[in-house]
Amino acid sequence: MSSNPVAETVASLLPRAKAELTELVAFRSVADFEQFPKSESEAAASWVADALRAEGFVDVALLDTPDGTQSVYGYLPGPEGAKTVLLYAHYDVQPPLDETGWATPPFELTERDGRWYGRGTADCKGGVIMHLLALRALKANGGVPVNVKVIVEGSEEQGTGGLERYAEQHPDLLTADTIVIGDAGNFRVGLPTVTTILRGMTLVRVSVDTLAGNLHSGQFGGAAPDALAALIRVLDSLRAEDGSTTVDGLDASATWDGLEYTEEQFRADAKVLQGVELTGSGSVADRLWARPAVTVMGIDCPPVVGATPSVQAAARALISLRVPPGVDATEATKLLTAHIETHTPWGARVEVEQIGQGQPFRADPTSPAYRAMAEAMAVAYPGETMQYAGQGGSIPLCNTLAGLYPQAEILLIGLSEPEAQIHAVNESVSPQELERLSVAEALFLRNYAG
Repeated sequence: MSSNPVAETVASLLPRAKAELTELVAFRSVADFEQFPKSESEAAASWVADALRAEGFVDVALLDTPDGTQSVYGYLPGPEGAKTVLLYAHYDVQPPLDETGWATPPFELTERDGRWYGRGTADCKGGVIMHLLALRALKANGGVPVNVKVIVEGSEEQGTGGLERYAEQHPDLLTADTIVIGDAGNFRVGLPTVTTILRGMTLVRVSVDTLAGNLHSGQFGGAAPDALAALIRVLDSLRAEDGSTTVDGLDASATWDGLEYTEEQFRADAKVLQGVELTGSGSVADRLWARPAVTVMGIDCPPVVGATPSVQAAARALISLRVPPGVDATEATKLLTAHIETHTPWGARVEVEQIGQGQPFRADPTSPAYRAMAEAMAVAYPGETMQYAGQGGSIPLCNTLAGLYPQAEILLIGLSEPEAQIHAVNESVSPQELERLSVAEALFLRNYAG
């Protein structure tokens, strides 16, 4: 990186950043308290609150949100009359999945091949550290020229809406001129990218019942309605022959007109096995950012090991539907529910229970904040021009903030580039990306202050 006092300061702070991220990753802060102790999330929240206090933030508070989790808030006053910028990240993480699939323990930050591995390193505990680095660099080089609010969520990965509901109940708390969401990522390592759209999501649990109890498959199989077979038929109805999502009444023909994603690059990023076809139609960008996508996240049925020759009386599945901009998530949930009910065979009893929901989001990339970020990223990434991309994932808070503060500009940046493998085993972060994005955020705050 070219000589620049802010960049030099960030570079000098990287060892401290690694040590702090190591501490933060060690908390098993999965906001599913049936799987992980609530105390782990509370300890992570306290760590973030202490870090904000150490940087001079005032009004630091642990906010008890309606879903039973805690978000962390702090305010750092800037010069009189300065603009206000809200910086967002989340400290909760996805479960580690199969810990035996990790090359190193998921809650121990480990450096390997130039990357830092551990659950949450990129998504999104690294985002917390990115914000701290940017602010420290500014404080060491003339001061922070804006008022800064920080909000660090405790249940983003669960989609339970605690912070959204809290913000709606306390609308003055997060008011800002611009909001920087540190939970997205570059299109690839080294290519500065701002995310301009997010798909929304709905999460439903489907229960199918056909019998009072399991039956011997030799004695009753062939006439007895099998609940697992019925569920499989329902799940299969959600995709066309080419793998495209097909929910009755839900448009799946929209196209993406921004940064393109080649099939070759996508296959490499997604680590698609040789000979296996990609699913869906249209360009890869269309499929990822402009169209709905259904995923079966889990099925409750007997495991192969220990299975008995039985006709199943009941089966359940957890289904996620990603919803593109232009589609209302509530309406998509209704269509998904109706589709499931219509396609359940043999008169089987079916129940659809909504577990979570978030609306899609579209930003305005022509706003002054985007120009300030483009200038900052040109310095942080010499020789590169800031790109606009979509992101297939959901950050429900974005739409809540856009609704509460329609005058605020919202930018999405972050550390979750493809090599990070967020939500998968062996999640990692590039320390170079952490460094460059921290520089970009610091310079953005300076540019934006005018």
